[in-house]
Amino acid sequence: MRKLLSRVFCLGIACFLMSGLAMAQEVRIGGGGAAIATVFAPMKTEYEKSSGDALTILQSTPVKGLIALEKGEIDIATAAVPLESMLAGAAKEGVKIDPATLQQVEVAKNRVVVFVHKSNTVKRLSKGQLKKIFGGKITNWKELGGKDQAIVVVWGTATPGQNALFSKEILDKEAVTASAVKATDYLSIREMITANPGAIGIDPEGMTMATVNVVDIPVVTSPIIVVTKGKPSAKVEKLLAYYNDEFGYLTK
Repeated sequence: MRKLLSRVFCLGIACFLMSGLAMAQEVRIGGGGAAIATVFAPMKTEYEKSSGDALTILQSTPVKGLIALEKGEIDIATAAVPLESMLAGAAKEGVKIDPATLQQVEVAKNRVVVFVHKSNTVKRLSKGQLKKIFGGKITNWKELGGKDQAIVVVWGTATPGQNALFSKEILDKEAVTASAVKATDYLSIREMITANPGAIGIDPEGMTMATVNVVDIPVVTSPIIVVTKGKPSAKVEKLLAYYNDEFGYLTK
């Protein structure tokens, strides 16, 4: 009898666990690194613990994220650039998307920050100084009150949205110096600055770590949006509600 009850109990536990697993869902998010680094990557672990759902992050670019959404490969496309520019970029890739099929909502703000090496003593840079640094007209930190050390501008090649925003707001669309060292994505930019005492570069605020210093600069922000095909699904609404409850942005 005891053996029978034990088997029934174990069977009940197994069924309970299996039903819980069956209820768990996957939310697939793709798009720009600035949006992902600011909103979704920081909340991933806690959201998965809290909800039991899996949060799959597929970082690429805003345009590639939108194309993936159109193809049904992800549930959310996210970006820190306007939807209009994403649609135009997709069209250039040969994918025409009807904007009437999409819904978007602003969930946060992306803030562009300037990273320098941990040993750099320069604390503040004006717009004019930044223009001269990234334009190659100021080439040594001693011109800014820092050490007698050559400035190394680090510029991302896979960060188009961030580059465009910084270029518009700070550089007045002037070209970045031809001597800039090319990095790839946001992580690559931060790693190169961490390794080079003379380096300077831009990244989303969400990429800030103790391995680099953040310089005080004029505020440069852009909306972070999430885009869905039609009305957000229940699992997407659940994710956004969690973000709203934890960070309160959507209620502001």
